[in-house]
Amino acid sequence: MTAVHWITELATKGHYRPTRRQGPKWGPTTLAVAQEIAALKECRPGIDYLARKLKVSVRTIKYHLGMLRETGLLVYRSKGTRVSGVGGRASIYERTIPHAFDTEMGIRTIGEGATRRVVGAAQETRAALGKLAKKAARKAPRPRRRTPVSGQRRCTLMQGGTSSTSSTALTHNPSESKLASGQSKSPTPESSKRGPRTLNKVGRRYQLARQLITQVPWLRNASTARIAWIIRHVADAGWTVTEVQAAAEQFVSDREPHRPSAVLAFRLASCHLLYTTPARRKALVEDWRDSRRAEQTRHAETAFDDMGTGPRTVAARRAMDEAFAAIRDRLAPQMPEVELAPLGSIDDLTRQEVLDLRHEAAKNPAMVLDMIQALGERDARRLYTNRVVDQTLALERINARRDTYAPAF
Repeated sequence: MTAVHWITELATKGHYRPTRRQGPKWGPTTLAVAQEIAALKECRPGIDYLARKLKVSVRTIKYHLGMLRETGLLVYRSKGTRVSGVGGRASIYERTIPHAFDTEMGIRTIGEGATRRVVGAAQETRAALGKLAKKAARKAPRPRRRTPVSGQRRCTLMQGGTSSTSSTALTHNPSESKLASGQSKSPTPESSKRGPRTLNKVGRRYQLARQLITQVPWLRNASTARIAWIIRHVADAGWTVTEVQAAAEQFVSDREPHRPSAVLAFRLASCHLLYTTPARRKALVEDWRDSRRAEQTRHAETAFDDMGTGPRTVAARRAMDEAFAAIRDRLAPQMPEVELAPLGSIDDLTRQEVLDLRHEAAKNPAMVLDMIQALGERDARRLYTNRVVDQTLALERINARRDTYAPAF
């Protein structure tokens, strides 16, 4: 803490300025962060813990830790990592005293690294070291807010007790004529209603990233922040979510990474330099939609062919022919020839005759086809039910298709 206060004096005189242009400067908050770190048994401060303890933002803590590392007061012992599925691991620091402090104060040390220790100090700098040590022993005061949170004067308490003078003696009611005419102004004017917020450049990137994660199926589990960084160029150029999806799915390569966000970065590389005008992006979207329609048509034709033509390979067709032949051989002895008496109408059949015909049709499906030719499909469905007729017609179509695509050897 003595070295920290020495850096504070240098910063006050203007001898030290952080290399980072944006962000806070060295000040009381830096002293408070250093004091909290000095009180830790193991120098492994959590950024969220420091932000909650000092009541500042996480970004502010990162700025001040960076200044402490820059001045040589903190060094990494092991740098924290973010392991997927395990969680973040905090960085471990070592509190160090820079060599410039020893040189400036005339401190004599022996040893190197962690074994370095003080053996003496110059006579002319001992008074300055004593002052710095007193400052280090005191707790660093936190800066107070310059203005209240509301930005206005604080309200005074109401007057209590009895008084001979009324508190309303100096007040007066406004004229009703002025109020009616609108000449008197209200002491609390209504605030003007703000319109919808306009997104800045970063907000537009995050908005487009969320739309992509929702719309593109292979980006469902991707990180919004990572996608926003990948699409920063196209988002700044005014691309829509459909244009980004078209560019990402139009060009597919065999040498692509496996992570979805990496695939998106690989496919969008230099796209913002190629499609610089809305007309080019419109043509890209049209080509992408045409390719998707053609792909859907191919899939539909393939599915129809798979359902309609049966097996395509010669070996599969031969196996199917052998299976049908085996089924015919087993069913042939059980299908005797049945003489069908001429029927005038199925309404003349008795219940027992209908049951006998259905029983024979279950053994020999060819009877259903003969009955369709003799009576017509309508009466055949009345006699054998729709389910039996549909099964028989489907089997007949399969047999006809098998005969059409039979192999030539």
